[in-house]
Amino acid sequence: MGRTALIVIDMLNTYDHEDAEVLVRSVREALPGVEALLGRARKAGAPVVYVNDNFGRWRSHHGEILEAALAGRYADLVEPIAPDEESLFVVKARHSAFFETPLAYLLGQLEARRVVLCGQVTEQCVLYSALDAHIRHLDVVVALDAVAHIDPGLAEAALRMMERNMSAELRTSAGITFEDAPAG
Repeated sequence: MGRTALIVIDMLNTYDHEDAEVLVRSVREALPGVEALLGRARKAGAPVVYVNDNFGRWRSHHGEILEAALAGRYADLVEPIAPDEESLFVVKARHSAFFETPLAYLLGQLEARRVVLCGQVTEQCVLYSALDAHIRHLDVVVALDAVAHIDPGLAEAALRMMERNMSAELRTSAGITFEDAPAG
């Protein structure tokens, strides 16, 4: 049997960047889905892994990243989905949650065979993370109502690519469970 892990991508954000205003609108729409997934995963005892940019602060750790996001002007988008004491945390510097991070090793230690991806940005970090999960032979699920985008057209194309080219399941958060998955 393999476990299912919830991967929360880049949701601890200061929104102090280009395209932030467009992204914020989409994050507001995705936030209830992310909250629902977090609640369901935690209740099931599934691993919850936050993978977040370090915003170029090479001395930062998850506490500093969370503090910066909570001090930003959109703290209301961070507070409801902040990591709890059981959450795991991986800092990334590039688009993929896997690129030069210990995420693959961590998922192996957790015996996770299936990952549920939520967060931002659909057409960037979520897409590249889905690809890297797929090439590592992980089953990928993308929560349609728990991902945020900057460009709706590119996000739609990215979702189609994930489904077609990476065999990703596209589901709403209500249709995602965190029971152990069969191995293989």
